Amino acid sequence: MKRFRISSVALAACLAASAAWAAPGTVLRNDKLYAQPNATAAVAGSVAKGANVEVLSKQGGWLRVTAGKTTGWIRLLSVRVGAGGLGGAGIGDVVGAATTKSDPSRVVAVAGLRGLNDEELKAAKFSPEEMARLDAQGVSGAQARGFASQGGLAAVSVPALPKPESQSSSSWENN
Repeated sequence: MKRFRISSVALAACLAASAAWAAPGTVLRNDKLYAQPNATAAVAGSVAKGANVEVLSKQGGWLRVTAGKTTGWIRLLSVRVGAGGLGGAGIGDVVGAATTKSDPSRVVAVAGLRGLNDEELKAAKFSPEEMARLDAQGVSGAQARGFASQGGLAAVSVPALPKPESQSSSSWENN
């Protein structure tokens, strides 16, 4: 009996802790929930702009969220993390999507590649077959000029920029 009480207390503590890890969020645009953090994964559901979600975890550019009774993965930039709602659509929303802490003095640059995650990028290997496929898609200069003229485009000669003067210090350093 004592063992059962300790186990149930431990289970309750774990459930309370897991609920504390979840963060509220608001969906910034209509989007899909995927079964895996990948745009080619099966679609588990969809969420509407303004819907409230619980953010469970983050992986790369994806957030694992619960929306109603559906749990799935949504693109990081589709959710504003925090209790702020849809109050704005500016840089604060981007920062809020990237982190649950807000630091106005911190500059955040957001960039991403669709469909790729860190593990796939780290495992990337050179593929001569793919390079050959890429090379086969190339066109000659004459073919490119012919295509451009069919679209009504004309060549324009642009003068080259002057060579920079060699100086010991940059004029930018004085600004």
